[in-house]
Amino acid sequence: MSENTVKQRIQSYGRALSSMVMPNIGAFIAWGLITALFISSGWLPNEKFATLVGPMLTYMLPVLIGYTGGKNVHGVRGGVIGAIATIGVIVGANIPMFLGAMILGPFAGWVLKKVDESIEGKIPAGFEMLVNNFALGILGALFAMFAMQIMGPVVVGLTNFLTAGVHIIVGKGLFPLVSLFIEPAKILFLNNAINHGILGPMGLSEARELGKSVFFLLETNPGPGLGVLLAYWMFAKGSIKESAPGSILIHFLGGIHEIYFPYVLMNPVLVLAVIGGGISGVFTFNVLKAGLVAAPSPGSIIALMAMTPRGGHFAVLAGVVVSTVVSFLIASVFVKRAAAHMSEDALTTARQEVKDRKLESKGLAVKPEKVELIVYACDAGMGSSAMGASMLGKRLKAKNITIPVKNYAINEIPANASIVVSHEQLTPRAKEIRPGACHISVTDFLDMSVADKILGLIGATAAEAAGAPGEKTAGKASGTILKKENILTGQRAATKEEAVRLAGNVLVKGGYVRPEYVDSMLKRESEVSTYLGKGLAIPHCAGDGKSAIIKSGFSVLLFPEGVDFAAGKAYIVCGIAGKNDEHIDLIASLANLVDAYEEKEIKKLAASKDVDAVYSLFEQK
Repeated sequence: MSENTVKQRIQSYGRALSSMVMPNIGAFIAWGLITALFISSGWLPNEKFATLVGPMLTYMLPVLIGYTGGKNVHGVRGGVIGAIATIGVIVGANIPMFLGAMILGPFAGWVLKKVDESIEGKIPAGFEMLVNNFALGILGALFAMFAMQIMGPVVVGLTNFLTAGVHIIVGKGLFPLVSLFIEPAKILFLNNAINHGILGPMGLSEARELGKSVFFLLETNPGPGLGVLLAYWMFAKGSIKESAPGSILIHFLGGIHEIYFPYVLMNPVLVLAVIGGGISGVFTFNVLKAGLVAAPSPGSIIALMAMTPRGGHFAVLAGVVVSTVVSFLIASVFVKRAAAHMSEDALTTARQEVKDRKLESKGLAVKPEKVELIVYACDAGMGSSAMGASMLGKRLKAKNITIPVKNYAINEIPANASIVVSHEQLTPRAKEIRPGACHISVTDFLDMSVADKILGLIGATAAEAAGAPGEKTAGKASGTILKKENILTGQRAATKEEAVRLAGNVLVKGGYVRPEYVDSMLKRESEVSTYLGKGLAIPHCAGDGKSAIIKSGFSVLLFPEGVDFAAGKAYIVCGIAGKNDEHIDLIASLANLVDAYEEKEIKKLAASKDVDAVYSLFEQK
């Protein structure tokens, strides 16, 4: 296995853990504040409020993690079964089950996802809710029992093994050496796997017994980075020296440690400085028995002080100061040597490298070596993704970039896709289907800031990109897809569901789709909004609705008073049914419409009663 593969797997593990923990950081902070304030050794001891500490640690936090892990894999249904499984492992153990929640939450969600996929399309009409609820309930009960009887004891054993290993390291005086791994890992953005996967759960277990834990200080200590920044401020020259004070404030007070990474990457030997600062800081924490009651987030000195128990501030501050001084002294030697020949552009280059590494660590936009195909992917492969692809294609063509931009259903993303743009709710599925592609997550397919991001990713590879200009779709004449009788003016609807149904019924009446297609349109709307902005919505089917399409069709309904689509008010609602690629031409015309007009102009158009004028507008665009 190559070094890059190992690194990618560690980063993937870190991302998975981070995606479970980070959304719940507020809950961890709430627990930490209650602990710091109200336990017997806290700032405001209160026996009644202190009773919150145990249940929050034992039940609330693990269940939140298990729910979030399951939801990341399979939406709300995955979250529910993840929470059920987590309760099982909590009952089956006598220690906080964070590690168990991180394992069982996503695993239970994945199993339910596979079960749902296996029965999709096989449930008799009208029994969907019954079957889905019982499938989740039965599987959830089995997972709870499995977790209680088997996984609980297994995770307890694993936790005890890790804890025993740490105690051996501490007993032999080797504990400070953990910085040999932690400090370089931070700069490589591998810290999530360490912090959330190992240090966090162990810290919570120790804090439960002792009221504080040093594990919360290992990765979050701002001292090593502060020492490097101070060395640049004192001994560097030009713009690099001038940038250091601002970076110090952001790092030390704001807790954004990424700010110092470029300064280390400019002169990689400075990794010795952060390692030296880390080792000395951990040694000081260990000698003075420093610890925090909960994980500080972000790693700001303010957050560290807030999570320090009463009487422990000197020990925490001493560790931070010692690590800063040691890091500064080591860094000063190398910064002085490099200052004379360090390029003014070095910091800019290093910052771009950090940006790329951070994106890579999150599994987002990594510059591909060769861009063959850019894909816009949505659930059904029509509608919003087609419009986004069309608009991006225009932008690239204007810059003489000939890389093909196409839209596909999420399950049909081709193997040669270099960049995949998908809705944030669908990106996890897109990554699972095409893990080797560069993935960009959006909330609005028509957000053209995505085009700027893609142009930045393509960079110099655009001129060398393999792939001919995008093929022109051999769509049928729009007159066979959009007929004048498909355009209805002066419509009214109290809800978006009513508007979607009206648009779908026009397609049914025109013989384009079977009646069940309308239900699929409503399902799609409940999952991901089809509102595109500027007063336009394009309801279309979910992935399972394609089988109900007889032929490609298009309906245009004008709502002078608008219809609330939650994300905005739609004045034009276009129902879409696309068989093969026959609807792409009209999707392109819609993209042109959105690109060319402002919302007030679309609102004015919606008030028109002239069907011929509306029809001509689509033909013209």
